[in-house]
Amino acid sequence: FPQVEAEHEEDERSEESEEESDGETEKRKGTEGIIEIENPNLVKPKNVKAKNVDIEKTTELSRREREEIEKQQAHERYMRLQEQGKTEQARKDLDRLALIRQQRAEAAKKREEEKAAKEQKKLEARK
Repeated sequence: FPQVEAEHEEDERSEESEEESDGETEKRKGTEGIIEIENPNLVKPKNVKAKNVDIEKTTELSRREREEIEKQQAHERYMRLQEQGKTEQARKDLDRLALIRQQRAEAAKKREEEKAAKEQKKLEARK
């Protein structure tokens, strides 16, 4: 039995040492162990379990995403001001619209006068 107990103790020690070595970094081959280089292009796998996800952590937007959102917001703000007539372009559009309405009203009035004059001539010609 002493031999079996000794083997059992050795197995336990080897298991403990394996567990400790799992927590440490793996032994590197060649010059990798000597030279410590952090590769910025290295893509590390991000396997995160659903229960470990930090819900309250906000992700940073990239510069392009942030600029795209700002661009959309600026466009929406401009369109709102455009609808209210507060932008320079909207004022010009409203001035043009008022001018066109005035011209159309004058043209309609002129047509009515010409039509009335024509009717008047027809009545005078019959007499």
